[in-house]
Amino acid sequence: MSGVGEILKAVGDFGRFQKCLVLLSVIPCLSVAFHQFCQLFMVVEVPHRCDTSWILAVGPNLTEEEQLNLTLPRGPDGHFEQCSMFSPVDWDLDSILAYGLNHTEKCSSGWVYPSEQPPSLLTEFDLVCDRKDLNDIAQAIYMAGLLLGSMIFGPLSDRIGRRPVILISVFLQGLFGLGIAFVPHFYVYMAFRCVVGASVSGITMTLLALATEWIGVSSRPNAVLTSHCCFAIGQMILAGLSYGIRNWRLLEIAGSALIFAFFFCMGVLPESARWLVTKGRIEEAKKVLQKAAATNKRSLPPELLEQLKPEKEVKSGSFLDLFQKKHLLKVTLIMSCAWFVNSFVYYGLSLNVTNFGLDIYLTQLAFGAVEIPARFACIFTLQRFGRRKTQAVLLVLSGLVCLIITGIPEDQPVATTVLATIGKFAASASFSTSYVYAAELFPTVVRQTGVGLCSVSARVAGILAPLVRLLGQHHRAIPMAVFGSAPVLGGLLCILLPETCGTDLADDTGDGHPPAQVCENATSSSQNGQVKGKGADQDNESTKTTYF
Repeated sequence: MSGVGEILKAVGDFGRFQKCLVLLSVIPCLSVAFHQFCQLFMVVEVPHRCDTSWILAVGPNLTEEEQLNLTLPRGPDGHFEQCSMFSPVDWDLDSILAYGLNHTEKCSSGWVYPSEQPPSLLTEFDLVCDRKDLNDIAQAIYMAGLLLGSMIFGPLSDRIGRRPVILISVFLQGLFGLGIAFVPHFYVYMAFRCVVGASVSGITMTLLALATEWIGVSSRPNAVLTSHCCFAIGQMILAGLSYGIRNWRLLEIAGSALIFAFFFCMGVLPESARWLVTKGRIEEAKKVLQKAAATNKRSLPPELLEQLKPEKEVKSGSFLDLFQKKHLLKVTLIMSCAWFVNSFVYYGLSLNVTNFGLDIYLTQLAFGAVEIPARFACIFTLQRFGRRKTQAVLLVLSGLVCLIITGIPEDQPVATTVLATIGKFAASASFSTSYVYAAELFPTVVRQTGVGLCSVSARVAGILAPLVRLLGQHHRAIPMAVFGSAPVLGGLLCILLPETCGTDLADDTGDGHPPAQVCENATSSSQNGQVKGKGADQDNESTKTTYF
């Protein structure tokens, strides 16, 4: 083990210092949940009609009912059309009453909404009729921001450090989050949302890296579970916040202001000791390690600190190794597909919260609440049934639920919402499983590259999920059919993956097969055939990782 690794063990795997670090991640996790789904409550469907006030110029004494009867066509159901109007004419009122209007056109002067309706994105920027697709496009642009952020802030954190990147990301999220509340145009709104999405990636990804580099292997699952549960709690808080604040601009301010509380904690946010050592900043690393030890009420012997020297760069595997090695090619393709369909169905269900028929605030509350037991259930299922079966079954279950929803009549909102909640449970649990499974499948030298590629595929799915909802214009069942078919296929493909429960993780790409299966509940008889990765006998946390 390297010098810094030995010192970190002496500091303590999960003492008060590390617990404070996990506690610091609570605020960003709550804020991320808000930005991820807040738009759902800002574009609530309301009755609308074309603005036909032109006729008041020739008939100022017309009642509202007379105005509508003269200027709006009626649909087959007898109600006024919401997206079309009779073409304006240069006639006097008597001529209009005598001959009537027959030619229709799209709304040319905007729309009229109920006067008692609080300001929303829909009413302020007219996200109706031909412009209603902008809602899903804006959500896709936010998801594209997440992808952009992971591509920018990941390398940047390796160059300038974890702490500066977190500071920059928090500042950008707070600044542009508040800025969204004051945008004058919807296209500016979409641009600001893209920046917020990028900052969300910067915060979550860099905080995860920082926690990983400070917290011991055995305690990392608890830290990850805590962040996932905080994200779920954030979704529940969003339901209550949006219920109490119906004005979309005030809601945006309330949700974005939370992240500024993080600035009061920045004084205790440490830099990564491992990163400092790799950059040759030994004295700074010694100071932060001594501070961590003091917080944990541990003492570091001076001779141990003197052993701290710049780490030599470990030779990494190539990105091409993922595709040139036969067994790695299979793992890469299937896991990338699994992450894609998992993200696809997760956001497909989450972004459809307004379409299930029940109160959207209660549905969002249920969607957030169900994620907490889903995350905890992973601890049991991963150990009891292994990674492969858990991943496959959860993906297939989430897909089947979506397919069943397509056959539920529209007048059965309770059944639809219950099924959607079950699907959200399965998709959330599958997400936690995929993080563990992917990290165990890829060898150490290409682990970051492999997991990074899976993450990119998940981001792409997040971009596509809002766009697939646009297919609902042709038939309401099409989006759910697409969201359901993909994870079923992905789950079946996962059967082809090797089991990794209880295995020693491989260090290099090798030319053989993945580690043998030694999960006591899955394949206890195969322990004698276990294949250990290079250096597995060493006390190296990157090669002998127990996630759950």
